[in-house]
Amino acid sequence: MIYLDYQATTPLAPEALAAMLPWLESQHANPHSPHAPGRAAKAAVEVARGQVGALLPAGGRVAFTSGATEALNWAIKGTSGPIVTLATEHAAVLDTVAASGRPVTVLAVGPDGLVDLDVARAAITPGTGLVAAMLVNNEIGVVQPIAELAEIAHAAGALFLCDAVQGYGRVPIPATCDLVAISAHKIHGPKGIGALWVRDGAALVPLLHGGGQEAPGRSGTLSPALCAGFGAAAKVAAARSDEDAAHVRRLWTAATQRLGLGWQLNGSASNRYHGNLNLHREGLDVARLMADLRDIAFSAGSACASGSGRPSHVLRALGLSEAQTRSSIRIGFGRMTTEEELMTALDRICAAADAQRVAA
Repeated sequence: MIYLDYQATTPLAPEALAAMLPWLESQHANPHSPHAPGRAAKAAVEVARGQVGALLPAGGRVAFTSGATEALNWAIKGTSGPIVTLATEHAAVLDTVAASGRPVTVLAVGPDGLVDLDVARAAITPGTGLVAAMLVNNEIGVVQPIAELAEIAHAAGALFLCDAVQGYGRVPIPATCDLVAISAHKIHGPKGIGALWVRDGAALVPLLHGGGQEAPGRSGTLSPALCAGFGAAAKVAAARSDEDAAHVRRLWTAATQRLGLGWQLNGSASNRYHGNLNLHREGLDVARLMADLRDIAFSAGSACASGSGRPSHVLRALGLSEAQTRSSIRIGFGRMTTEEELMTALDRICAAADAQRVAA
């Protein structure tokens, strides 16, 4: 199997697995208990908190959550006032703001997937409570001008929420964010844990009520194993930052040179994270393509929307037709992808797509 679905999830790093194993095999104490084993578990959690926080701005606190969806829900539901967000946001943002009962403005993006900052300035006015935008888009890899959007939000007196799930550990997170949502399994950590970074002084209403184990107001018993795995993955991401970035750039260059005629890139070619290759080809039957290439794991869209039968809202926001969105694929690669694997997969994808055109 050639795995090319890094935006959906990443392979678990060996270092993350090694950090987790003791807490799964023999060290089972509750990190919120006052006895010695509990204190040892808490110490492991705090080490992990520091490792995760090292890739985030200074002047805030990491609150562990069950994942980025919980973190985003908490950030949105824990604030007040009108909300401004983008049409290409993840469903965890768009569905949550729609359910919030608050006034919501959804900003359009251009054909390149980028928001127009002048349009944003006109929409983010005094009285706005929260501006929410994704750093790296999960479907098309486009990098939004987060620092500028945060500046506009602050000028209007609003808080700024950054969904940094796809960018954390890969793209610098602007220091001007107030709330940042991240997830472990996108950086070679375990599934089932994420975090919300909360700037000092930013007040949030709790989403989950109970013991209040996490200082900003999140209740629930933490898993030392998941925290340790997240921390180890973050530590490796920090240490390998330059190496991973160079590897992804090499793969991107090789991939774009290898692709045959007829493939069109979705989203900006320059303002993007290069481990995401989202393409469309006129007339491509993606379901048939995936059936013909069962030993290559790639995506027909975001994993969260797969199986819904709905065309991608992100691709539609770029102005693609429904037919074009349904003829798009997403190829995601990263640290553990070899160039040989990627070239082999691309050759087979192109050959299968060519065969469809001949058969038609």
